[in-house]
Amino acid sequence: MMGAIWYWIVAAMLVAYVVLDGFDIGAGIVQLFISESEDDRQMVLRSIGPVWDGNEVWLIAGGGTLYFAFPLLYASAFSGFYLPLMIVLWLLILRGLGIELRMHVNLLVWREFFDGCFAFSSALLAIFFGAALANVIRGVPIGDDNFFFLPLWTNWRVGPNPGILDWYTVIGGFLALVALAVHGSLYVALKVERPLHDRAVRFARLLWPALVALTVVSLVATIAIRSSTLGNYTRYPVAFVIPLGVLASLAGILIYCRSERVKQAFQCSCAYLTLMLVGAAVGLYPALLPSSTDPARDITIAKALSGRYALSVGLIWWGLGILIAIGYFVFVYRMFSGKVRVEAGEGY
Repeated sequence: MMGAIWYWIVAAMLVAYVVLDGFDIGAGIVQLFISESEDDRQMVLRSIGPVWDGNEVWLIAGGGTLYFAFPLLYASAFSGFYLPLMIVLWLLILRGLGIELRMHVNLLVWREFFDGCFAFSSALLAIFFGAALANVIRGVPIGDDNFFFLPLWTNWRVGPNPGILDWYTVIGGFLALVALAVHGSLYVALKVERPLHDRAVRFARLLWPALVALTVVSLVATIAIRSSTLGNYTRYPVAFVIPLGVLASLAGILIYCRSERVKQAFQCSCAYLTLMLVGAAVGLYPALLPSSTDPARDITIAKALSGRYALSVGLIWWGLGILIAIGYFVFVYRMFSGKVRVEAGEGY
């Protein structure tokens, strides 16, 4: 029981990170595509304003919770995925530099360089996060000592000893790229005035067919390479509500974009990301990190769980901490509600 509680706590925190920091990353991906002037680029940055760095707290909190509740998984995954984790760390740093340093020097080439850093790091972050989730779903070659090593790529095939990048994880990376680009476009449209608003909505509609196609392809590919993910769905048929919800949220994005109801379209995008991640968590449960060589080597909840006393006490402190965090986010988002504008001579 305690293991299931902490499994879904970690899953919920990762969902919060993807939904909240996802629109920040998405804004970076689409900034250069929807902006036609310096003011446009500043408005994209101001749309994520004081919330972008706060949203990253959920990634840190999720990692800390994972370490506390499932230390074996933390040790195994952070050693096996050492190279991509270092790449992600540097991309997060580069993205922060792109946002914070662009206005420090009043030169066009300076601002364009850091706009490029913001866009480049945001796009690669989306791809690496999507590929990381695909690696977890596909499985990794866990050894008898519960550790593993993955090269960046091998022969691009899915097998007992794959690389971090193969045809399946690349699909996951591009799905994350397109999904977060749509998510970011809709958030920017929600926060800015016309004509930038219209270009952001148009860009989301342009990407919608690719999002639908990649979603279908990824689901089919997941069933093809790991049919065991359907086990919990067939055991509990009510879980099929999740893929139906994914399809409904995709339809809602297009319908609300066409009717200029951007708030509802953004809410559908939030629902899409949430349901896709919850669907993956349901498919994996109770495995935390599947093995690509032998199911007996899967790192499961029972194998990785911390001591019961620590988890019971930790649940109390986690509850207090999360209430403070939620209160802070409610305050910040209420203070930051409404449209953003760029006044003459004013930067981010």
